[in-house]
Amino acid sequence: MLKKHYLCPPKFLRMNITKHEIDSLNAEIKIAVAPADYEGKVNEAIKKVQRQASLPGFRPGKVPTGLIKKQYGTQILVDEMNKLLQDTIYKYIEENNLEILGNPLPKDQTPVDFEKQKEFEFVYEIGLAPKFNLQLDKSHSFNYKTVKIDDALVEKYIKDVRKNYGKPVNPEVSGEKDVLFVDINELDENNTIKAGGIFKSTSVSFERLTNEKAKAKILGLKKDDKLVIDINELYETALDKSVSLGIDKEVAENIQCNLQLTVKNIARLDEADLDQELFDKVYGAGNIKTEEEFREKIKSELALMFKADSERFLKTEVEKNLVESLKLQLPDSFLKRWLKVVNEKPITEEELEKDYPNYTKAMQWRLIENKIIKDNEIKVSNDEAIEEAKLFIRSEYAKYGQQPDEAEVDKIAKDLLSREKEAQRIFENLYSKKVLELVKLNCTLTANEVSYDDFFKNN
Repeated sequence: MLKKHYLCPPKFLRMNITKHEIDSLNAEIKIAVAPADYEGKVNEAIKKVQRQASLPGFRPGKVPTGLIKKQYGTQILVDEMNKLLQDTIYKYIEENNLEILGNPLPKDQTPVDFEKQKEFEFVYEIGLAPKFNLQLDKSHSFNYKTVKIDDALVEKYIKDVRKNYGKPVNPEVSGEKDVLFVDINELDENNTIKAGGIFKSTSVSFERLTNEKAKAKILGLKKDDKLVIDINELYETALDKSVSLGIDKEVAENIQCNLQLTVKNIARLDEADLDQELFDKVYGAGNIKTEEEFREKIKSELALMFKADSERFLKTEVEKNLVESLKLQLPDSFLKRWLKVVNEKPITEEELEKDYPNYTKAMQWRLIENKIIKDNEIKVSNDEAIEEAKLFIRSEYAKYGQQPDEAEVDKIAKDLLSREKEAQRIFENLYSKKVLELVKLNCTLTANEVSYDDFFKNN
């Protein structure tokens, strides 16, 4: 199939090009090609091959033109014709401001005889974007859901922070938050250690246990204590047995026995104290001096973090609402044929029909978003793209609790924008942000503050 090439088209296009509209979404472009349209390019290509050709009996570059034509002429004609058609059809589309979907598809027609024909005619099918109007105003209403940053949520976040910066200790008696390091021996029917049976040094976490009997039995154990327990109480599945005890899965599926656990050590991670040491670890030395400042800092961070979630929710809401209300018609038959052509792997009719609805929704939104961008003359500058790249880089470092040097941020940002796919992602993200800001400015937003659990329940 034809792929779009951003090449300079021929300066003089003599070909006769006509467009036949089948309906508002489908059309055909017919290109009539005469010898005068392609002979010059073909002769240039033959001379280039002649200069590079090396055949027995001839000096390099001295192979007769007639022999080159005989041996390579048809393939050269095909190659040059394809280049000419690509340049011609896309220049025609551009000059006539045709908004196409996908790429032009060659229409099935009488086979071309490149060896005998001088005059050629090629027909391409094109899918056209639907025409529609969209006015962003107060008649469009969207739900703007936000997370309520209450004391309970702040406390939950603080608890997570204290746990992440917790201090490891070794208590004398096991509790509900502990991990026991144990030696495990397989017992025989008399509950004595089985000769040649299973032996494994491993760990048992109270929080990961699902069996209530097992939980009750490991509470209150001390170092060097021994506990006899049914293997099925300790491990829920054959896979658990296999991984933890180091035995084959087939054996694990059938084994029935008691195990003896000998406690070798007990470990616990105590939550960090809510003091200056914790404040300095989380936010840097001296930046936060009181518990009140610490809570306010966390509250502001949560608000910023959940604002991004609210924006994503709103974007989804806007997309769904506008796609459903506009109900844009697409050239479905053409797009299905095109998808089968461009798909890297063969796709069945069943797979195509299954995935097509999601594909059309995505395409409809792209058309709507592009319409908003065009009608409102939204632009994204290089400076904005650089700042967006820097923001992304800082957020990636922040995930690991790091603050990168600004010189390093500048370097990475430039590298990101030098890569075509990364640059495209950054620009597209900025356009989407600006479209959303326009929606928020012009449309009706219904504020809906909900709890953390309710916000993420259906998101």
